[in-house]
Amino acid sequence: MSSSDVQRPICIIGLGLIGGSLLRDLTECKHSVFGYNHSTSGARTAVKQGYDVTDDLPAILHRAETEGALIVVAVPMEAVGEVLDAIAEHAPNCGITDVVSVKTAVYDLIKQRQMETRYVGSHPMAGTSNSGWNNSQTGMFKRAAWAITFDHAQECEARGERIGQFWIDLFADVTRMTQMVGAEAVPVTVDNHDAAVARISHLPHILAELLAVVGDNGGILAQSLASGSFKDGTRVAGTRPELVQQMCETNAPALVDALDESLELLQAARDSLSSAEPSIADLADAGYRARTRIEARSGARKESVSPIKISSRPVLRLHPGGHGWVALLRQSQSLGGRIEIF
Repeated sequence: MSSSDVQRPICIIGLGLIGGSLLRDLTECKHSVFGYNHSTSGARTAVKQGYDVTDDLPAILHRAETEGALIVVAVPMEAVGEVLDAIAEHAPNCGITDVVSVKTAVYDLIKQRQMETRYVGSHPMAGTSNSGWNNSQTGMFKRAAWAITFDHAQECEARGERIGQFWIDLFADVTRMTQMVGAEAVPVTVDNHDAAVARISHLPHILAELLAVVGDNGGILAQSLASGSFKDGTRVAGTRPELVQQMCETNAPALVDALDESLELLQAARDSLSSAEPSIADLADAGYRARTRIEARSGARKESVSPIKISSRPVLRLHPGGHGWVALLRQSQSLGGRIEIF
C-alpha cells in the first residue's frame, strides 16, 4: 500500500450505481473493499461476479468495526438516517463518509447523532440516468470532480478548538479514495456545495422533466421528430422519479433560488419573442459565452475561443493537519480547485 492509497479497508453501504461503481473500481485497485446491498438478488449477483458483498447489514458493519474500515454511505437520502443509526450501534468507532447528492441534509443527521468527529461528507459528480448494481461500472469516476466537505474542521477553528487527529486522518483517506478511482477532489462546505449543485445538477433535472413533458405534449409528430438536442436535454428525465424527488426536495431552498433566476431569464426571453421584433439574441449570446467558460474551465475542449486558459482545476498539494491547512482548503474552494494528499 502506497502513501497515496487509503490507509484502511473500505466498507460500502448501498451498491447501486455510485456505490457499486466505487466497489468495482476499488476492487480493481486491489484495495480491501467489501459491501452491503439491500437487494438480496443484487447481493447474490455481485457475489457471483466475484465481489465481497452481503445483504446482512449488522454483519457487514460488525466486520467494518473489527477491521477499522472507512464506511461509505451510498444509499438514497431517505435511508441515510436508518443507516447512521445502524452504524452507531454496530460500528461505533469507524470513520464515515457518504456519496449523497445533498450535503446539508446529511450533515444535519450527522449532527443530530453527534457523529461530526468521525464524518467527512463527499459527493462524486458522476453518474448516469440508470440505477442499481447491474448498471454500475468501472471507470465512472475518471476525471470527475468529487466534492469533499470540511465543515467540522472549520467549526473547530471558529471555536478555537484543536481538530482531532482521527478526523484529519479520515479527511486524508476520503481524499485518497477519490484519487485511487481517478477523480479530482474538490474541497467544499456543505452550504456552498448545495448551492452549486442546485444550479448544475438539480436544476437540470427540473428542466429535463419540463422539456420532456412539453415535448410529449406535442403529440406523435413531435415525438417522432425528436432527436439530438431534445434527447440530450431530456436524458436525466429517465432517472427514477423517486430519486429525482429525493435530490430536489432535500435541496429545496437552494433549488428555489436557481429556479427563480431561471424563470426571470425565461420571462425575458418570452417577452422578447412576443415583441414586434422577436429576438433571443441576448440569451443566445449569454448562453454561448457561459458554455464556453464552463468548457474552458473543465478542459473539455481542445480548442476554444475563450480567453480563459484551458486547463484542469488548479491543484493544491495538501498535508492534512499542517500549518494553515484549513485556510488552504477555503482558498481552494474559492478557486474551484482540486487537492491532492502527499
